[in-house]
Amino acid sequence: MHTGDFNWALIPSFLAALDRGSLMAAARALSTSQPTVGRHIGELETQLGVVLFERTGRGLVPTAHAHRLAEAARSMSGAADQLARQASGAQADTRGTVRISASQPVTCVLLPPVLVQMRQAFPNIQVELVSSNAVSNLLQREADIALRMVRPDQGSLVAKRVGQVGIGTYAHRDYLRRRGTPRAPQDLLNHDLVGNDRSTDILRGFAAMGQVLRREDFAIRTDDLNAYQAAVGAGLGVGFLARYVARQNPDLVPLLPMLAIPPLPVWLVVHREIRSNPRIRQVWDFLAGALPQALA
Repeated sequence: MHTGDFNWALIPSFLAALDRGSLMAAARALSTSQPTVGRHIGELETQLGVVLFERTGRGLVPTAHAHRLAEAARSMSGAADQLARQASGAQADTRGTVRISASQPVTCVLLPPVLVQMRQAFPNIQVELVSSNAVSNLLQREADIALRMVRPDQGSLVAKRVGQVGIGTYAHRDYLRRRGTPRAPQDLLNHDLVGNDRSTDILRGFAAMGQVLRREDFAIRTDDLNAYQAAVGAGLGVGFLARYVARQNPDLVPLLPMLAIPPLPVWLVVHREIRSNPRIRQVWDFLAGALPQALA
């Protein structure tokens, strides 16, 4: 017999019959019927291929097989109880801190409203927010959970896609009043553009659309995402922003809808080993449920 085939549901009837000495007393202890207990013991004997009780006029007499099984069954039962206690204790023990790492726009704009809901759901969990895009955060355990725009390929990390960030072209109303509104992508060459310093993301994006730009074509250059948003928001020029960020500023005007900038996927990432931590699991599950709506 394979242990996988063994029916542990029959064990309570067996132990009750062993302890009470008769089918009737066992049935009473288990709040079930005498035939049910008898059937369970019969099934158990068939599964094991041994006789567990001699039936006599005075009731049930356990065999040596029954005593051996009882020892194993009580040990298993005790272990199961302990496991259940630990599991319920672990479920209850969710107070503490969870450290979340994400980019600046995510930590400054996207996450705070989501965390308001989460704190109401789990007031015992404190949150530490780390503004960073480094995958090393998770690998070196400097963060528990991360939000990333690129799926990490390390086997020790578990990633779940929770949505995507739409990106659009924007400028402040005041800038457009001063400089006019670009109507076609090539018009951008006659405008002040907010671009990157060392990062080549925007240059590569233009190249993919057949527009060759140089770093010097950007009037304002920064790799700091908060500074980038602030520059566009202050009217320094035309820039490319996540839609959820641009929505925060009613003075930003969306431009060039025909400029199809590919959206960025958003991945919720956790280290495989700590995913089973009940506190981290609770936060992971909450974010996995709330972020798709926040990104929509």
